[in-house]
Amino acid sequence: MGGVSALLSSGRISVSQMNRRRALQLLAALGTTGLTAACASDGDEESAPVGNPVKIGLIAPQTGAYKTIGDEIINGFQLYLDLHDGRLGGHPATLLTADEGETARSGNEAVASLLKQGALALTGVVNSTVMVGIRDTVEKARVPLIGSNASPKNLQSVVYIWRTSYVLDEPGRALAPYVAQRLPAGSRVAIIAPDSLGARDVVDGFQARFGSAGRADPRIADPVVWTDATLAPRGSAYAADIRRALARKPDAIFCHFAGPAAVQFIKQLHREGYKGPIYAPGFLTEGTVLNEVREAESGNIVTALNYSADLNNTANRTFASAYRRTHGASPTTYAMASYDAAQVLDKAIRLAGSNPSPQQVNLALGKVGQIDSPRGAWQFNQPRTPQQKWYLRRVQRDGQVLSNVLINELATLG
Repeated sequence: MGGVSALLSSGRISVSQMNRRRALQLLAALGTTGLTAACASDGDEESAPVGNPVKIGLIAPQTGAYKTIGDEIINGFQLYLDLHDGRLGGHPATLLTADEGETARSGNEAVASLLKQGALALTGVVNSTVMVGIRDTVEKARVPLIGSNASPKNLQSVVYIWRTSYVLDEPGRALAPYVAQRLPAGSRVAIIAPDSLGARDVVDGFQARFGSAGRADPRIADPVVWTDATLAPRGSAYAADIRRALARKPDAIFCHFAGPAAVQFIKQLHREGYKGPIYAPGFLTEGTVLNEVREAESGNIVTALNYSADLNNTANRTFASAYRRTHGASPTTYAMASYDAAQVLDKAIRLAGSNPSPQQVNLALGKVGQIDSPRGAWQFNQPRTPQQKWYLRRVQRDGQVLSNVLINELATLG
C-alpha cells in the first residue's frame, strides 16, 4: 500500500491514467495486490467506450418486518456500483427502487412501476409469496429478474428469472446430515417454523436429508409446530407454540425465523427455560439479530448458510472491508447475494453489447460462467440458481463482538 501511495504522490500515476476515485479504491482495497495488473485493468476500463445509460429496477421491502433485509439488499447492489464507477457492462447505471410490500398485488405494482420507468433488468425480492406472485408478469414482460433473496422450491421452468441466493430447501438439506450425526439414537428434535411458503421449503429440505435416505427417522417424527403468530410489542408472540414444542422434551430444536421474528423467538425460547442446541438456517442470526439477543451468547446456536463474513478469499476481503467501511457493520448473505446480482448483470450487459435489450441480457446471463464471489466461486446451474458451497457457523464471541463464526464447509448444492 505504501508503494501505491508513493506512486500517486510522485505523479508517476497521473489523473489521466487513474481518476481520484479509482485511486482511493485501490488504496482501500488492493492492499499488497500487484499495482501493475491493477493499473492495466483500470486503463482498459477507462479507455473502453461508454455505452448508453441503463436502468436497473430493484424490488425490496421498504416498510414492515423485512425492511432490514430490504435495506441490506439495496446496500449490496449499490456497493458494487460504487466500486465500479457506477457502471454495469461499461454503461452508466441508474438504480431504481420500488417497495415490494407483502403480497402478490404489491409486488406486481412494483414490477409495473419499474418497467414503466424503462428498467433493462430487475433484481431483489425478499418475500417468497411476492416472488411467486410476480413470476408470470416477469415472464410475459420478457425482462430478466435476478432474484437476490426469495427463492421458493416451486419456482421452476422459468426463462427470465435467475437467482443469486439459493433454493429455500437447501439450508435444511445442508444442515440435516450434520445434526443427524450429532444426535444419538433415541433423541428427539422439535421443529418450529412459521406457516409460510418459504418455511415449508426449509423444513422439507431438513426432513428429507435427515438420517437414512428414503426412510423416516424417529428422531424427527414429532409433528412440526407451525406457528401463525404475529409479532407482539411485549415479545410473547411465540410463547404458546414454544411451550407446545418443549412439552415433548426435545434434545434439540430446528427452527426457521429471520429478522425481528428471530429476535423474539430466541428471547422467548430462552425465557421458557430451553438451554439445549438450536439448529437453523443462517437467517436466524443474520444482520442485526445478534446485536439484540444476548441470549445467543451460550454458544448453542449452530446455523448453515451459503456465506460467512469471515471467509478468507480475495473477493470477500474486498467486499467485506468495503461494506464495513461504508455501513459500519459486517455484510450478510442478503447484501452479498445482491452484490453478486450486480456482478452478474455487469458481465451479462457487457456480453450483450453497446445497445442491449432485455432479451439480449437474458441470453447473455446463460454465458456469464463462473462468478468470483465473496461466498467462493459459483456458477448458475440449469434451473438458473447457484451451484455453491454451504458453510457451518456457530454463534460465539469473536473478540468483543458476538458473531457467526465459520466452523467448516458442509456441502456443495445446486
